[in-house]
Amino acid sequence: MSSSSTMAPSLDAHHSPSVRLDQIHWESARSKRVAVSAFAVGVLGIAATLLGTTLLEPTQAFGSYLFAYMLFLSLGLGSLFFVLLHHITGSKWGVVVRRLAEASMSTLPLFALLFIPILVGMHHLYEWADPAEVAHDALLQEKSAYLNVPFFVIRAVLYFVFWTLLSIYLSRKSVQQDKGDGARILASLKTFSAPGMMIFGLTTTFAAFDWLMSLSPHWFSTIFGVYYFAGGIQGTLALLIVIAFLLQRSGLLAGVVTIEHYHDLGKLLFGFTVFFAYIAFSQYFLIWYANIPEETFWFLDRWGPWAGTSLALILMTFVLPFIVLLSRHAKRNLAPLLIAAIIVLIGRAIDIFWLVLPSLDHDHMGPQVGWITFSALLGIGGLYVGMLAWRLGKNPLIPVGDPFLRSSLGHENG
Repeated sequence: MSSSSTMAPSLDAHHSPSVRLDQIHWESARSKRVAVSAFAVGVLGIAATLLGTTLLEPTQAFGSYLFAYMLFLSLGLGSLFFVLLHHITGSKWGVVVRRLAEASMSTLPLFALLFIPILVGMHHLYEWADPAEVAHDALLQEKSAYLNVPFFVIRAVLYFVFWTLLSIYLSRKSVQQDKGDGARILASLKTFSAPGMMIFGLTTTFAAFDWLMSLSPHWFSTIFGVYYFAGGIQGTLALLIVIAFLLQRSGLLAGVVTIEHYHDLGKLLFGFTVFFAYIAFSQYFLIWYANIPEETFWFLDRWGPWAGTSLALILMTFVLPFIVLLSRHAKRNLAPLLIAAIIVLIGRAIDIFWLVLPSLDHDHMGPQVGWITFSALLGIGGLYVGMLAWRLGKNPLIPVGDPFLRSSLGHENG
């Protein structure tokens, strides 16, 4: 559609400022091309990674797969949190970026399918899943009521059922809102999101316990779930900035997502950067202060040959984004904001790598980054991006029936 396109009738009907149809609809053919290309890369990457489980040392290959899986899953879960929080708080400024989060949230059912290789390789990943290991370890025997294969699978099924139901309900109601009766649907979304947030918190916490913390079953941290959650939200906010930028570079959302919305995303990104650092330091400080060998070994395993990774984690998830985002000027200028977002996303990858691989590095060889690491990232990342692009092209990029759309389009920071 040309730049002289008529205004969207649904937008006018809701008394919104003038927004052209070609600014809020990603052309179906273009979105499908992106989706198909990303899916193709994803399938090839997954195939190469699964082949690597037979060609390489299987623990390393499955560890790389788990790393990529938990990285992109955190973005899907973070997006679900963003949408739930948006509805609970009645956020007005966030209306124009909500569909971006909804598209990312809608990838969660895909991760149920992608979990199958983890089940196949769980005996290589989790020592508590090996009966021979449990038979010679008194502590694992004590934890076997929780850490056992059948219960592990049941819990995973429950997590995916809850996440899928939450994401489908929120997405469908959002699309229904475009067709009318936006105020009533908005009220039902607000009512639904409060218990949904509680379910999200519990399932995300225990999923982090099950799939990440139990890689070192002799170690535990009561705030590990909050650590994974905080990092996921930080990464999601960075992702929303990048997606909005890329869409605008493609000629979409111009005049819709403005510097005022970027400013708010920047403030939230800065806030969750500090929050993540606070949770990470709190976890470390309490274990360091108590100095109990049963707890300190986990951090000791992440020093020595892993010291460089640990320092890079601190630099990329806190120090650099904190410095870049500290000023108001940076949050209101796209170049530094985009740089901070990219740094955060790289930091998120380092963080999940740091959580997974040292627990599997029984010979203390340090980081082993090979082709299998990149094939896993391309595989799961490609499928995630493909699903994201498909969802973005399926519906308008903004909820045209939301009663707060006009307020969001004209939003200004004080």
